[in-house]
Amino acid sequence: MKFSKKIFVSTAILLSFSFAFAQNNSEISAEEDYLTDLDGEIISTLADSDEYDNKLVALQYLEAALEDGNTSDSVIRAMDKLAGEGLTSQTRTKGRLSNNFPEIRREACLLMAKVPTEHTKNTLTYIAVNDAEPMVIAAAVKSLGEIGINNNDETVDAIVYANKRNRALNPTSSLAFEVLNAFELLADSTENKKSMIDEISYIATNFKYNTAVRQKAQKLLKTLSPSASSSDSKKKNNSEGK
Repeated sequence: MKFSKKIFVSTAILLSFSFAFAQNNSEISAEEDYLTDLDGEIISTLADSDEYDNKLVALQYLEAALEDGNTSDSVIRAMDKLAGEGLTSQTRTKGRLSNNFPEIRREACLLMAKVPTEHTKNTLTYIAVNDAEPMVIAAAVKSLGEIGINNNDETVDAIVYANKRNRALNPTSSLAFEVLNAFELLADSTENKKSMIDEISYIATNFKYNTAVRQKAQKLLKTLSPSASSSDSKKKNNSEGK
């Protein structure tokens, strides 16, 4: 009987500790959720401001939030807002666009690589295809390559289009460099490489691009060509045979 009482008392103590621990965890979780939402609201408020400096601060907060794993709806909305500043979100003063901040768009596009989702891919694709600033397009292309989502070759096709549109007016070596990097990252997921190879060939032979970029394009062409793939396969088979 005494033994049973001891078991009962011990069990009651354990249950009370478990309840207290669960309650404490619940309070911590609620506090974390609150802080996450608060961070998102602060970032959103700064991103929505008309002041350029506030948008710079929003980018700093945004980077810290993403590093902490905060990808709440408000954080993603703020990132979208900053990436489209002057493009998808326009403010006009006396008919003149007053929030055309390509530096802000560029930094926000680079941060999007930290959130590899279909949503960020779609946002970056839109910016790559529609933005007029080479440095913003380059940042969007860079992040698209790092995210790596390329269903039905949509991402590669968008990058090809973006570079074609840019080179028709002003071929830019820095953009071409990021295009080549993205193609390299997306090559394995690309079903039809024709448009990719055509664009790489153009970069490789256009002297408006600097020598380093043209050489990078030539090297990439060699890795993508059927003969190179066949040669690599033979080398692998010979190595395995030994």
